[in-house]
Amino acid sequence: MRKFYSILFAILFTSLISYAQNDPAAKKVIDAFGSKVKASNGIVASFTLNSFTSKGRAAGSKALSISMRGEKYLLKQGKTEIICDGKNVYNFDGNKTITKSSVEEGSQTLSPQKLLAGSYEKDFTYKLLPSTGAYNEIEMLPIDKRKNFVKVNLFFDKTKNSLLKARILDKSNNVTELKVNSFNMASSLNDNLFVFNKGKYPKDVEILD
Repeated sequence: MRKFYSILFAILFTSLISYAQNDPAAKKVIDAFGSKVKASNGIVASFTLNSFTSKGRAAGSKALSISMRGEKYLLKQGKTEIICDGKNVYNFDGNKTITKSSVEEGSQTLSPQKLLAGSYEKDFTYKLLPSTGAYNEIEMLPIDKRKNFVKVNLFFDKTKNSLLKARILDKSNNVTELKVNSFNMASSLNDNLFVFNKGKYPKDVEILD
């Protein structure tokens, strides 16, 4: 699950990447959205995640939500959730297990706080694809070919500079598409939202670290 959501965050927040050697036109689109995200004191967003097999068949749909401020975040999908207090990440499987890891342990993954900090400028190349519609499409390729995905395509509204959706292609040619349902960058979030509290989980929950 941690790997899955690391990819999810890569889709959502790569809009903050700044890499001068990339397509200047793509950078302009990315920066227009990224500057608003960086200036936000609180973000609350909801998404629909659709999966497709390599043959184009629908493989499931999920509703996701995320609350984020600075280096802290809370991601929910059904009964499962991931909470990061800025130092540690707690991954609840929705049943009886919580996996705990430090932010440093996940240094090789694409976590939200790193992407919000714009620290992945050396991990991708990107370019603006031709488009005559109402959106700009940016194709992103990982420099490290060992990543478990091949490319990420981001779609931005040309007028509002807002993120509409993202599409990720993995090495098995499966596609994950993330549709943005809402994206509020002016949310007031309580500090307690990002504090891990074992008491709110099942009494027999096991914490693995």
